[in-house]
Amino acid sequence: MTVASDLRFFPSADGDLAYLDTGSGDPVVLLHCGFVDHRFWADQIPALAAGYRVIAPDVRGHGFSANASEPFRWADDLAGLLRHLDVGPAVLVGVSMGGVIATDTVLEHPELVRAVVTCGAATGDHQYQDPWTQEIQAEYARTLGAGDIEGWLAAFLRVVPGEHRSAADIDPDILNRLRELALHTISKHTPGEKDWHVRVTDSWPRLAKIDVPVLALNGTLEPADMLDAAERLAQAVPHGRTRTIEGVGHYLNMEKPDDFNRVVLDFLRSL
Repeated sequence: MTVASDLRFFPSADGDLAYLDTGSGDPVVLLHCGFVDHRFWADQIPALAAGYRVIAPDVRGHGFSANASEPFRWADDLAGLLRHLDVGPAVLVGVSMGGVIATDTVLEHPELVRAVVTCGAATGDHQYQDPWTQEIQAEYARTLGAGDIEGWLAAFLRVVPGEHRSAADIDPDILNRLRELALHTISKHTPGEKDWHVRVTDSWPRLAKIDVPVLALNGTLEPADMLDAAERLAQAVPHGRTRTIEGVGHYLNMEKPDDFNRVVLDFLRSL
């Protein structure tokens, strides 16, 4: 895993936002899922940086990035970083929350996006209405009050890997990595604090305007409604496709990193 000394910081209007910037070539941005940080991509960064410039930010309020103190949108934070680096258009690769950030950004700042890979996500419209997401948000709020990260992790794993598995079926090393990352992010927040995030809405009706390649990549053990949403996304955009990785759920990049890296690299080479 990277350490804080490897990070750089973008001085946004509302605090410093951390990011890793490594490798050279066409830019690829890795967008982590909720409650963790750029270290979520430990198995992808070296593999992709061998041929590409890899930028892996910590989303505002996560990891080493500043918390919000005023309204913000994920897509605008990412656009600000890419413009600060004079980078773009870039390929955006995101898991869960990161996948939503990718679709938000291509809708709101299309000039900065060359292609999108979204995993365990479709659009914000789907994510915000998803019962699992609502459950996790409730458990996150409870965790902040009780200081019980195991409750959050159990809730997260109970649904995310799909109905065929339980937490006992996940590699303990993956669970330990998630605990470490989530504890770091959760410790940055306090019970009852204001959520300053502003959602991008009406994403489904605007998908036809996305004119860059979109790959919806998911594990076969994702819940059926997530896989259905991924198919809907791929069919709605002019240049969409879907792929699956067998026998994994939400953390496909952590559980089968070689398979994940191979699919992503094949997609990058096709652009």
